[in-house]
Amino acid sequence: MQPSIGTLVVALGLLGLASAAATGRTEARGEAAVTASAASAGSHCCQILKIAMGTKISLPNTAPYNQSTGSFFSEQNNAITPACVVSATSTRDVQEAVGILSTLSLVGQYSGSGCQFAVRSGGHTPWAGSATIQDGVDIDLSALNHITPAEDKKTVSIGPGNRWNDVYLKLDALGLGVSGGRVASVGVGGLTTGGGMSFFAPRYGFVCDTVTEFEVVLASGQVVVANAKKNRNLWSALKGGSNNLGVVTRIELEVFAQDKFWGGIVVYPVSTAPQQLAAFVNFNGQSKFDEYGALINSYGYNKNQGGWFVANNYEYTKAQEYPPVFTEFTSIQPQLLSTMRISNMSDFATEMEGSTPYGRGQIFYTATYANDLETITNLFNEANTSLQPVIDVEDLVWSLSLQPLPTQITKWGDINGGNSLGLHESSGNLVLALISASWPNPSDEEAVTKALVGAFDKANAFAEKKGTLNSYEYLNYAHKTQTPITGYGAENVAKLKAASKQYDPHQVFQKWVPGGFKL
Repeated sequence: MQPSIGTLVVALGLLGLASAAATGRTEARGEAAVTASAASAGSHCCQILKIAMGTKISLPNTAPYNQSTGSFFSEQNNAITPACVVSATSTRDVQEAVGILSTLSLVGQYSGSGCQFAVRSGGHTPWAGSATIQDGVDIDLSALNHITPAEDKKTVSIGPGNRWNDVYLKLDALGLGVSGGRVASVGVGGLTTGGGMSFFAPRYGFVCDTVTEFEVVLASGQVVVANAKKNRNLWSALKGGSNNLGVVTRIELEVFAQDKFWGGIVVYPVSTAPQQLAAFVNFNGQSKFDEYGALINSYGYNKNQGGWFVANNYEYTKAQEYPPVFTEFTSIQPQLLSTMRISNMSDFATEMEGSTPYGRGQIFYTATYANDLETITNLFNEANTSLQPVIDVEDLVWSLSLQPLPTQITKWGDINGGNSLGLHESSGNLVLALISASWPNPSDEEAVTKALVGAFDKANAFAEKKGTLNSYEYLNYAHKTQTPITGYGAENVAKLKAASKQYDPHQVFQKWVPGGFKL
């Protein structure tokens, strides 16, 4: 239930919130009025939170506020200025903040105002407002960062504010592994509730498929656990349901014995692209999939590095060098660079981090296709064609990445109690495609976005005509204009909406948390 101090503070603040909203409507006109009213309501919400939570609330131009709001992956999100930041250090902090904000919003809506808020763990989704909010309240989960392996070493309890490398450093030292993100600085909470790709996916499925329990703060401020036996529909819904159902404050994941393994990056000239694409389709279509093999097949462009190149991540999650499953790739010549080695997960995650610098404009866009050579060859060609109008953008980094999504991965959702993603063994072998771009000058965002979206518009039209376009859009890669939850299919959307009505009957996370992808 809502903590008593929060209830009292909310009661004292309701009249003030209504007054702030009314003043905005009376005095202001046009677009400026909307902005002023939102800012006024946000500031008032922050004042009430400050009374209840003290130093956990930071305001603009303070060190905690600046540290939080300036630490997002994309410059688009770093440029957003919330009215305040809630620096939660416990589930109780989240409970109190959400309870206050929900109550203020539910009452304030009758006067045309309320408290919009956002929730972040790692803040890696690049589009503006995905996990922060202009003139609203940011709830920053970064300090919810416990990592506690169970005594039987079968599960690990993880705070959603951890970055994945924090988890790997802890577990590597214990000879344990967990199916998690591949880039060191990506946050645990967002990746897991968005599905989550992993080097261990062929062995265990999406990251969300390895969740044994969630702890969740609901809109009411109530804390519940969701697992296979208790609140099972919430447990399943959160596996892909993102921020639509509550704030996840603890995630329990399966762990397994894991020693060092073989992996790294090999770079090739772009002239090898036809061989690479053919090898990718063969790898993804293995008749008996080698569950230890993981691949990211990438085609990158940067003018400062001489143009196009191919950079592949090969990981074989046991200590066997150059296993047969990668022979078609590793026999391709010439190889310009290789970092292949036996090492641990934290080392490989740190290596992946090097290709994703912070403090720049960023964009992701995704699609999913059948495992078809003509389709992905056309996608590569469209990525190159669409690049041309922006090829001279200062220090533009442009990348097409292809990832196998075979039945060896998608079968695990049903085996492990279900998820929301709409993918099953019957979906067939699929290709998860991502085009990403980054650039330093904010004025280039519009042109780069137009070029990148245009590549997928044409590639998807080709695939749809050929019958190789799949409706699934990986939420963690999706652009703000995409509809990844719709891509889960009507049945899963209906289940998510039913769970939302049950656990958030007043639809706080639909109406007052505008970031992310709504139901």
